[in-house]
Amino acid sequence: MALAGTVLAASAATNPFFDYKNWKTPHGTYPFNEIHAEHYMPAFEEAFKQGLKEIDDIVNNPAAPTFKNTIEAYEASGEMLGIVAGCFYNLTSAETNDSLQQIEMELSPKMSEYASTIRLNEGLFKRIKAVYDQRDKLKLNKAQMKLLEDIYESFANNGANLSPEDKQVYRELTAKLSQLTLQFGQNVLKATNAWTMLLTDESLLAGLNEDTKGMLRANAEKKGLDGWLLNLKPTTTIPVMKDLDNRDIRRELYMANVGKCIGGEFDNTGIIVEIVNTRLALAKLFDKKTYADKSLYKTMAETPENVYKLLDELRDAYMPTALEEVKEVEDYAHAHGFYAAHLQPWDFSYYSKKLKQEKFSISDDDLRPYFELESVKKGVFGLAERLYGLKFKENKNIQVYNPEVTAYEVFDEKGKFLAVYYADFHPRDGKRGGAWMNDFQPQFIKGKKDHRPHIVNVMNFTRPTAEKPALFTYDEVRTFLHEFGHALHGMLTRCQYSAQSGTNVPRDFVELPSQFNENFIDEKEFLDTFAKHYKTGEALPQELLDKMHASQTFHAAYACARQLSFGYLDMAWHSLEKPFEVNESIGTIESVVRFSDEAMEQVKVLPNVPGTQMATAFTHIFSGGYAAGYYSYKWSELLDADAFSVFKEAKKTSGTIFDKKAAKRFRENILEKGGTEKPMDLYKRFRGGEPTINALLERDGIKAQEIK
Repeated sequence: MALAGTVLAASAATNPFFDYKNWKTPHGTYPFNEIHAEHYMPAFEEAFKQGLKEIDDIVNNPAAPTFKNTIEAYEASGEMLGIVAGCFYNLTSAETNDSLQQIEMELSPKMSEYASTIRLNEGLFKRIKAVYDQRDKLKLNKAQMKLLEDIYESFANNGANLSPEDKQVYRELTAKLSQLTLQFGQNVLKATNAWTMLLTDESLLAGLNEDTKGMLRANAEKKGLDGWLLNLKPTTTIPVMKDLDNRDIRRELYMANVGKCIGGEFDNTGIIVEIVNTRLALAKLFDKKTYADKSLYKTMAETPENVYKLLDELRDAYMPTALEEVKEVEDYAHAHGFYAAHLQPWDFSYYSKKLKQEKFSISDDDLRPYFELESVKKGVFGLAERLYGLKFKENKNIQVYNPEVTAYEVFDEKGKFLAVYYADFHPRDGKRGGAWMNDFQPQFIKGKKDHRPHIVNVMNFTRPTAEKPALFTYDEVRTFLHEFGHALHGMLTRCQYSAQSGTNVPRDFVELPSQFNENFIDEKEFLDTFAKHYKTGEALPQELLDKMHASQTFHAAYACARQLSFGYLDMAWHSLEKPFEVNESIGTIESVVRFSDEAMEQVKVLPNVPGTQMATAFTHIFSGGYAAGYYSYKWSELLDADAFSVFKEAKKTSGTIFDKKAAKRFRENILEKGGTEKPMDLYKRFRGGEPTINALLERDGIKAQEIK
């Protein structure tokens, strides 16, 4: 015992996490330079110990349960765990390696067990329930009442009311699910990193622009190779599928990308079956018909029926136009030498881009020179200043987890410190694909101190080359605006409790601030603030702006059908009323692929390709937080179009899309409130009524007669 104590003492003396309250860093930011892989497990073990003691102190408090000594005490517990996990899980997404992945696997059941130990603590739930049962007599404000209700319901829906036997089953199922979802995500990352294609003949790159070729050459040089290296990162797959003339290479890239984790070393088909059946078993423990029923009760949608109502309404509105769009591209391809009867998925982006350029004479390459990284940052930060008065100041004394990351201090309109903001723009090994926002520290108020948030945007945008700076595509600028909208939600929040601050809102509400922010890219008034040619300084010409605006609805219906297919796929897997059974005659792989194909059939616009199915790499629903929730992207899109229509209407009076009054209402009712109230109540307070689909249809150019 003495030896173990000595080891712990030594560990505590050298482990930065054990001294987190005394970090001498700006705003208490993480001392990344001092944190190493070996620090995590001892820190997690100590955090578990401290967190459980804090729970024991609540349970063993001799005083009668009150909101303060039970609900607020519970909400404030686990502080060290939040600090350690806030660092670790951000890095396993943005800066992982073999050591962190091994720790992640070892940690997963421990985290699950810790959470279950608390959720199934009968003494704790008894005190929470005692406060909940007298809630109408406590004179709580809206945020306090919602915190109480949310905590009670989180316990009830995580097994607190289960029998002792069912509680044990619950523990086993949640631990199993934690491992399965982790393995699913790691398989996708490993499969993505495992595939490359080296091209040594430059003639095979015909169609690609010099920027893309430079990126592919840089990929090869990084691996010590001579040539042009293709991989499965979006910065490669997107331009290659759009621009490369060589159809065989496009096909091979598509098959590798959309065939990820179907069979082979990183097969996810069996894991999908286990995940959905485990989730269904959890739902059945709570007498729910499906996992979707269990998952949706706290969302804006509330029920699977309402989700399907939205999906079906959008399907009926958009599918006629989506099919017309595909036919138009196919006819164009045939007129330009395409010999097959029908377009395949690896053909569509290629011919669609050519058709778009012919119709509108505009492409990503025309716009890239006006979207240089530093200018784009100026525009995006400037938007936050014009709407909300924010100022961003780089602080090189704030340590970062990778030299490519930039850290900023953010100040409000009165010059008061508001947040720390980390920006991480480019792809690299160890960073998963996509783009996201997260926090290293949430916002909360403790005593009289407002602990301001530390927010990060992680993205995978075009890198600079030896010849050119990082030049963004139009879609990359849109993505930056999107993720920055999430960041604003995190930075502007003003809540008492961390459980309610920032993006801690229902998942079908969380995308509103991000998708709302995207709308500004279509406004000339915004583009004129930053879109300058990186060589000449010339503003983005009116002619290009006009073409860009004219092209905005190009294939909007196709894009909607694609998103709907993901929503239907998600709901199909999570609306199962009985366990998924593998058809033994065709095996697990084919059973999973067929079921997934059938789920997406009603919004299919291109042929299914044997050996491909996006479900096996659908991290959003099988390793992220969007199980039975992917519909929320379209739900939020409806909201964001409706919300932005307020600014467009206000412009008629104020003369500017940066209308201060509309921005003030959006900030005060949406961005600052977090999860303190029901989201529909917040939205109606901002909007003056419930949202409708009309603004979305108008934005996408869907004609009234197309809507059933």
